[in-house]
Amino acid sequence: MTATSTTTTAQPSLEFGDEVVTHALVRDITLPGDAGTLALITIDNGLDHTRPTTFGPRSIAELHAAVDALGVRAEAGEIAAVAVTGKPFIFAVGADLTGIPLVTEREQALAVARSGHAAFAALADLPVPTFAFVNGAAMGGGVELALSATYRTISAGVPAVALPEVFLGIIPGWGGCWMLPNLVGVENALKVIIDNPLSQNRMLRGPEAFRLGIADAIFEPADFLERSIGWAAGVLTGAVTVERAEIDRDEATWTAAIAKAKAFADVKTGRQAKSPYAALDLVAAARTATRDEGFAAEDEVLADLIMSDELRAGLYAFELVQKRAKRPAGAPDKSLARRVTKVGIVGAGLMASQLALLFVQRLNVPVILTDIDDERVAKGVGYVHAELDKLAGKGRLSPDRLNRYKALVSGSTSKAGFADADFVIEAVFEEMSVKKQVFAELERVTGPECVFATNTSSLSITEMAAELEHPERVVGFHFFNPVAVMPLLEIIPGAQTDDATLATAFAVGKELKKTCIRAADRPSFIVNRLLGRFMGEAARILDEGTPIEVVDRAFAGLAPMPPFVLIGLVGPAIALHNGETLVRAFPDRFYASPTLQRLVAAKLPGFYDLSSGRPVLLPEAAELIERPTEPVVLGVPEVRERVLTVLADEARRMLDEEVAQSPMDIDLAMITGAGFQ
Repeated sequence: MTATSTTTTAQPSLEFGDEVVTHALVRDITLPGDAGTLALITIDNGLDHTRPTTFGPRSIAELHAAVDALGVRAEAGEIAAVAVTGKPFIFAVGADLTGIPLVTEREQALAVARSGHAAFAALADLPVPTFAFVNGAAMGGGVELALSATYRTISAGVPAVALPEVFLGIIPGWGGCWMLPNLVGVENALKVIIDNPLSQNRMLRGPEAFRLGIADAIFEPADFLERSIGWAAGVLTGAVTVERAEIDRDEATWTAAIAKAKAFADVKTGRQAKSPYAALDLVAAARTATRDEGFAAEDEVLADLIMSDELRAGLYAFELVQKRAKRPAGAPDKSLARRVTKVGIVGAGLMASQLALLFVQRLNVPVILTDIDDERVAKGVGYVHAELDKLAGKGRLSPDRLNRYKALVSGSTSKAGFADADFVIEAVFEEMSVKKQVFAELERVTGPECVFATNTSSLSITEMAAELEHPERVVGFHFFNPVAVMPLLEIIPGAQTDDATLATAFAVGKELKKTCIRAADRPSFIVNRLLGRFMGEAARILDEGTPIEVVDRAFAGLAPMPPFVLIGLVGPAIALHNGETLVRAFPDRFYASPTLQRLVAAKLPGFYDLSSGRPVLLPEAAELIERPTEPVVLGVPEVRERVLTVLADEARRMLDEEVAQSPMDIDLAMITGAGFQ
C-alpha cells in the first residue's frame, strides 16, 4: 500500500471567513485479487467526531480539485477505482450552513448550489468505477456525495442517514432530488426527502438505509473499511455482482406517490412552507429529466430558498435544537451532581411505566415502581417488560441486554424499597394534597440526600416541598407525553431547592438524552402555560361563534396538530385542569371554556374520532359546543392573528417574570415540547 496526499485547492466562488475546512486526503491502496489500485479519499476536517465534517466553499473546492487530479491519474491507467469515506464515526453531514448569513445576493446562492453539483458530478463522471464507504453519520450533502458514487457500502453502526433539508427550509440541492428517486424509486425517495424531515426530522439507521436501497452492501463496524475495500475489489474483478431493483417509471405510479407526499406535507405545514413543495416538483420532474436538467433545476430552486426567510427561521430552530439544547442555561456546575445508582417511581400507571422504561434503558440502574395494589404494580411492570420485548423483537436490544433490563425493573406496594434510592420521581394524580402526601411518606423511608422529583405539569414545586424536613431536595422534572418521543424535559427548582439537587436533575436529564430547560416555579411553567393561552384563546373564539373547523384550520403549519385535536391527545380533563390552574393564577388573560367543561363532564375522549386516521367531529361533542345568541364568526387569517398575538403577549410576560432564561429557551421549549414550528 502506498500513500499520497492531494491538497490542491480550487478557488471557491464565495468565502466563509471562519469555515472549518474539510480536507480531501488521498491514499493509494493495492486491492486484493489483482484488482488494481484504489485511490481512497478520506474527507476529514481534522477534528474529532464532536465536530462533524461539513462542506463550505473551500471544502468543496478542495474535494473538486482532488477528484480532478484523480481523473488525470485514471485516464493514465494509474488507478482502477476511486472511493470516498469519512473520518471515524462521521461520513459527512452536509453543507456548512454557518456561512449562510454571508450569502446576501442570489448569484452567491446560485454559486453555492452549482459548486456542490460540479464537485459531486466530477466524482460521478470519473472514467473508473467509484465507491462510497459510508462509515458514519451521513446527512444532506454527505448523502448526496455518496449517491454520486457508482456503488455504496454502509456500516451497520451508522446512527443517522438523512436528507433533512426541507426541515430547514431548503431542498436537497446537490443532486438529492434527482439522484435518490432514480436510485431507490419515487416512494422510497419521498420517505427520505419529505416524510422523515417533516416527522420531527427523523433519521434512518444504517440497516434501514440499506433496506431502502441507498447502499449496495452492509458490513459491521469493527472491520467495515477492510470489508468494504475487499467488496470493491470483488466488484472490479466480477466476483461480486451488484443487483438493484428496476425503477418503476410509470407516470401513474410517480403521480400517486407525489400526491400522497403532498397531502402529508399539507398536514404537516398547512402549505405555509415552500421547501417541501419545491422538492416535490423536482422529484416529480426526475422521472424523465436528464441529470444535467435535474441539477440545473435544483440550482435555481436552491438559490431562491437560500435567500428566503424560511431558511433563516429553519436555521434558527436547528441551531437551538442542535447547540443550545446541549448547553442548558441556568444549570449549576455539573460537579455538584450526585451519583444515581437506583431510581424509585411512585405510581405504576401509563406515565410512570413510560418513565420506568426510559430510566432503565438510559441509566442502566435498578428501577422500582410502587402503587396502591398488586394489580396496578403488576400491570406497570408488565408494560415495561412488554415494551422491552418489542424492542428486542425489532433487533434494537440484544438478548443479554433484554434480560438485564427486565431484571432491573421491579414493583411493590410498599415504599420500603426506596430506602437506598438516590432519585425518586412521583407520577401520581395532579392534585397538590396527593403529591404532598407522597413526599411526606417518602421522607420517612429515604436518605436525606435522595432527590425527590415531581412530574407535575402545573403545580408549585415550592408549595409541594414546604412541609418537608428537607425541602431543598425537591425539584420539578416535567416530561411530555409520549415520554419516549418528546425530547423536552422542564427542570424547575422550588424556592428552597439546593444546587446539588438541581445539578443532579440536570445530570439525570442529560443521561436520559432529553433537552433540559430550566423553568421558574410559576404556574404551568413554560410549555403548558403557553399551550394554556393558545388553547384557551382558541376555545374562546369557538365559544364566541367561529366554527370549530375554521379554528382548527388556522393553525396548520404552526402547531403539530389543530388545538381541538390536541385536546384529545392531551386528554380533555388534563387540558381543563391546566386551563383552570392558569385561570386561578391569571384570571385576566386565561379562559376556562364552558364547552370543554361540558366535554369533561360528559367523559368524552375529545372532540374528534381519530380512528380513521383523520379527525371526524363526534356528533355528541358537537352538541356540547357553546351557541352564543350573537355569534362572532372569524375567518382563518383572523383566528391565526388573534391567537398568535396573545401567544406573543404571554411570551413577553414570561420573560418579564423570568419564567424562562431567555427568548431562545421559550422557542426551544415550544419546538421540543409542543412540536411548534
